[in-house]
Amino acid sequence: MTRKFLDNVYDHIGKGIETFYDDWADTYEAEVGENGYVTPARCARVLAAHMPDKAAPVLDFGCGTGLSGSALRAEGITDLHGMDLSAEMLAKARAKNLYQSLQQIAADAPLPFETGAYAAIAAIGVIGPGAAPLDLFDILLAKLAPGGLFVLSFNDHALEDPAYAAKVTSCAEAGSLRILEQEHGPHLPARNINSTVYLAEKL
Repeated sequence: MTRKFLDNVYDHIGKGIETFYDDWADTYEAEVGENGYVTPARCARVLAAHMPDKAAPVLDFGCGTGLSGSALRAEGITDLHGMDLSAEMLAKARAKNLYQSLQQIAADAPLPFETGAYAAIAAIGVIGPGAAPLDLFDILLAKLAPGGLFVLSFNDHALEDPAYAAKVTSCAEAGSLRILEQEHGPHLPARNINSTVYLAEKL
C-alpha cells in the first residue's frame, strides 16, 4: 500500500522536515493532485494580475517539486528561481526545466540573496503547521525592496491559530506592507480544506 504523506504531514512540525519531504518527493504530486490541490494556481493568478513586468525575477520559495513554478509559468511569469530544503523535491523541480536557478537551502541559514534581488517572492503552501514557521513571513518580507510583491497562502490548519492571519494584518497596520488581495477559497477540495491567498506590496 502506498504511504499517504498528507495524513502525517502535520505530525512533523519542526522535526525531520527535510527528510519527510525527501521521502515524499516521488509521490507528492500524485497525492496532492488526487486531492485537487489548487492553491498554486490561485496564487499565480493573483500575482500575475498585479505584476507590471512578468519578465521580472520571481523567487519561488519552498518550490518543492515545481508545482508552483508550473502555475507561475502558466500565468506568463518566466524568470523563475526556486529554493527548497529538500534535495529530492528539487530534483523533481529541476527535471521540469521551469527555473533559471534552483538552490537547496538550510532551515537555520541566512537566505542566500540580497534584499531587492527579486521583484516578487512567492511562498505558496510554505508557511504553516508541518512546514515553515511563521517567522519566515518576516524574513521573506524583509528581503523585498519597497514596491516588491509577496504572494503567500495559509491553509485552514494554519488559520486555526489566529497568529497567522494576525501576522498579515499587523504588518499592514504597522505600515510595512499593503494588502492588495485577500481571498479564502479552495486548497485541497477532496479533503474539504481551504486556504487564504494573500498578495501584499512591501512598503
